[in-house]
Amino acid sequence: MTPAPPRDDTRTLATVAHTAFFLLLGASVARFLLRHPGEPRTPWVIALSVTLALLYVLGPALGAAPTRRRLLWLGLVVTTWVVLVVLAPSFAWCAVPLFFTALRTLPPRAAIVLVALLTAFVVTAQLQLSKSFDPNLLLAPPAVAALATAVFVHMERQAQAQRALIDDLIRTRRELAATERREGTLAERQRLSMEIHDTLAQNLSSQQMLLQAADRTWDSDPATARGHVRTATGIAAHGLAEARRLVHDLAPSELADGAGLAEALRALGAGPDIEVRFHLEGAPAPLPDRVQSALLRIAQGALANVREHSGARTAALTLSFLGDQVVLDIADDGHGFTEPRTDAAGRGHGLPAMRARVRQLGGTLTIESTPGEGTVLSAAIPLEPAP
Repeated sequence: MTPAPPRDDTRTLATVAHTAFFLLLGASVARFLLRHPGEPRTPWVIALSVTLALLYVLGPALGAAPTRRRLLWLGLVVTTWVVLVVLAPSFAWCAVPLFFTALRTLPPRAAIVLVALLTAFVVTAQLQLSKSFDPNLLLAPPAVAALATAVFVHMERQAQAQRALIDDLIRTRRELAATERREGTLAERQRLSMEIHDTLAQNLSSQQMLLQAADRTWDSDPATARGHVRTATGIAAHGLAEARRLVHDLAPSELADGAGLAEALRALGAGPDIEVRFHLEGAPAPLPDRVQSALLRIAQGALANVREHSGARTAALTLSFLGDQVVLDIADDGHGFTEPRTDAAGRGHGLPAMRARVRQLGGTLTIESTPGEGTVLSAAIPLEPAP
């Protein structure tokens, strides 16, 4: 992970320190020339001042990391400044910007040691300039050095805390994105499993039942057996179309080409031995594609359960538009049950898939059944109010 960029206040502090250094250096040169005109050391002072300025300008190009070149540069700057202060003690106050340079370049302990040495050198130089002992010259430089060090250390700690916070936020965002992708993958898998269960699996189950019935009656009633085979062939063709639709966009083939939900429900069946009737109640309203798909899949799954488990002779599909919701009821006259049971062969995916579909749309699924009196399954899905 790349480190966080420097904070704006850190860059501002560096700019202020650089500006202060050159102002103090220029003021020190001007003071020396005014106080000591024509002295033999003047050319050396000017040459060292220009050298110190050029060395200081090279600093930002080397970066702030404590590399070997950076440490060598800092040593040259400090050495040049020390020689300059020996020749002209008035250059001592240029050490204040050097405090920040040392703190930015060296590790904390080494930087504090260097700041302390620079401060002691400044005190010595100021006492040489003074004609008499002045307590301010002894106390002011350490106070300034302590203040500068405290400000810099505080800002560095804040910058480190900010970088740690940014790293945590980036890591949290990546973990959240990974979690969302994982949840999306699981949801898509669940949706695919429900689509396959309600289409291909049900079609294959119907084909199996029809072919078994044809096998049982093949010798005794060839016409009926051939009818079962033809019906199974039709279901196979329908399953092939459904499989191609699943591969294409997972939309129900019954709703393709603009077919409405009512027409798709009216065309459903539950096998050759079960009569399926369809009723439409209320004024039909446009339904979102996902609502139509969910209700159609629920109807297909419910009729598959009727065919395999109920022993019913008739089943009724009722689609009701009630203004703020649409309700699909599937009723049969089978033997009923006391508690909802799983699908045959331990598959147990039909009712959970229906509940999941309805729950995803904010609706409810209810099942009412009495032994010997059939079963009613009802799926209610809320609709957004018309504008």
